[in-house]
Amino acid sequence: MAKKGGSSMESIGAWSFIIGALIALVLGVIPSTMGQPWVIGLLLVLGVIVGLLNISDREVIAFLVASVAFLVSAPFLSGALLGFSALSWLPNILNHVALFVVPAAVIVSIKAILALAINR
Repeated sequence: MAKKGGSSMESIGAWSFIIGALIALVLGVIPSTMGQPWVIGLLLVLGVIVGLLNISDREVIAFLVASVAFLVSAPFLSGALLGFSALSWLPNILNHVALFVVPAAVIVSIKAILALAINR
C-alpha cells in the first residue's frame, strides 16, 4: 500500500504500515507480548494512522475486502494451528496483525460510509 512520491503525510502513513506490520510480526513471535497493554495500544495507534493516512480512495474497496478476508479467516487458521506445537507462534502473529488491521479497517469503512452518504 506504500505510495511513490507524494506528501509527507502519505510517507508517514506508508511508514506506519511497514512499521506496524513488522512490529506485529516480531512481537507475535514473543509469547509474553500477547495481551500486553503497550503492545495493544501501539498496534491500535499505528492502525489508526494507516487508516487515516495510507489508504487512498482508489484503494478503499481492495483494502476492505482484504481486511475482511483476513479478519474472518485468521481466527480459524489460529484454531487449526493450536494442535501443532512447532507452529505455536503463528496464532500470536495473526492476533497481533489483526490488532493492527482492525482500526485501519474501521477508519476506512467509516470514511467509505461517509463518502457514500454525502454523494447521495
